[in-house]
Amino acid sequence: MTASHPGPADVATLSFEQARDELVRVVAELEQGAPTLEESLALWERGEALAARCEEWLLGAKRRLDAARAGVTEE
Repeated sequence: MTASHPGPADVATLSFEQARDELVRVVAELEQGAPTLEESLALWERGEALAARCEEWLLGAKRRLDAARAGVTEE
């Protein structure tokens, strides 16, 4: 991976906002067209990892909201 696109392992450490912002950049770069097929594939894989990270955050937020709602209705 390049300096602007670190390896997939670090995706797990990103906040929702960081992952979302980088995903927007990756999509824009893919839309512009990467110089090589290999670079396009690397960007695509990075985008998939970032999208999965965003989904993890959103599912976690939904679980927290559901738990909060359940707690309110139990009182």
